[in-house]
Amino acid sequence: MSRVCELSGKSVMTGNNVSHANNRTRRRFLPNLVNVTLMSEALNQRIRLRVSASALRTVEHRGGLDAFLMKEKEGNLSSKAAIIRRQVSKKLAENAAA
Repeated sequence: MSRVCELSGKSVMTGNNVSHANNRTRRRFLPNLVNVTLMSEALNQRIRLRVSASALRTVEHRGGLDAFLMKEKEGNLSSKAAIIRRQVSKKLAENAAA
């Protein structure tokens, strides 16, 4: 399982451990990923995603999963999230037409 957020695209970063003697060794900064189940109001179903804690706060700030997906660029989303975004936009278009 890769260590990439499905909504924001946040992934592993690298850097240095710096000791008191200023010795440098490479290290990895892992994103804080959590498995969550988010509710989509438009699709009326639950969706399981592996999301970073910061992206989860952004989802809540923007007003839910549907609002987040519609505002986010499709290039930042995983393939699973991009499919969900297309389904949500299609459903919202149907509801607006009706």
